[in-house]
Amino acid sequence: MAALREAVVALLLSLGCAAAAVPLVIWHGMGDSCCNPQSMGYIKKIVEAKIPGIYVLSLKIGSNLIQDMENSFFMNVNDQVREVCSQLAKDPRLKGGYNAMGFSQGGQFLRAVAQRCPSPPMFNLISVGGQHQGVYGFPRCPGESSHICDWIRKMLDLGAYTQAVQEHLVQAEYWHDPLKEEDYRKNSIFLADINQERGINETYKKNLMALKKFVMVKFLNDTMVDPPISEWFGYYKSGQAKETIPLKETLLYTEDRLGLQEMDKAGKLVFLGVKGDHLHFSEEWFYATILPFLQ
Repeated sequence: MAALREAVVALLLSLGCAAAAVPLVIWHGMGDSCCNPQSMGYIKKIVEAKIPGIYVLSLKIGSNLIQDMENSFFMNVNDQVREVCSQLAKDPRLKGGYNAMGFSQGGQFLRAVAQRCPSPPMFNLISVGGQHQGVYGFPRCPGESSHICDWIRKMLDLGAYTQAVQEHLVQAEYWHDPLKEEDYRKNSIFLADINQERGINETYKKNLMALKKFVMVKFLNDTMVDPPISEWFGYYKSGQAKETIPLKETLLYTEDRLGLQEMDKAGKLVFLGVKGDHLHFSEEWFYATILPFLQ
């Protein structure tokens, strides 16, 4: 009887663990905030509706929503990542691990979290329009931030790789000029680091490869990200800004600097395309395509 009782208890515990939803951490994009009911608040709501009992943490950088939005333009990305790593480590509901979903620049920022902060563990990373090879253009701006974006364009034109601009302008930190690759590699304080452009950080590689799935969503009619193929880790061929190459033709992949080639062979990389402009997708598409990675 004792053996039977132990077996029943073990079964009940296993069923309870199986039923427990994996927590989800989401990070918004440029000009947005953690709790906008039209964006991150909406995502949180529909995930909670479809996965009962799930804990969804929408990251806020700053003490209020205005600071959170402003920090998406002006707070050093490395400081933001450190702040997020601290938030995740202190949250007892995440100690067993979590899935992560980043929107636009939030996608690449969460990749930095995966590479730099393996505890608590990130299981699946879903990048929705994240610019993993950076951008070389700033065609338009989200929401009501056009005046801010006009100023950003001027700063990028004046000197994206100067120390002052790098330290205080988020978009400069993932500005990738294919005509000035050496300047980019030398002076980019964020993207060049997480993309292993200045040498191989084996810890970054090991931590990223620990993901179960790295899902990259590209918007097939994107007019905001330049070039859109950056959302699938491709970029402009070096030395010019017209011809693009896919991830598999980049040195990052062929030399496997970040472990992406090995992850690809193991079936861990998922490339999804969705019709529409930047961050434009239907609820039905989200349920059918993204939700399975969260369950």
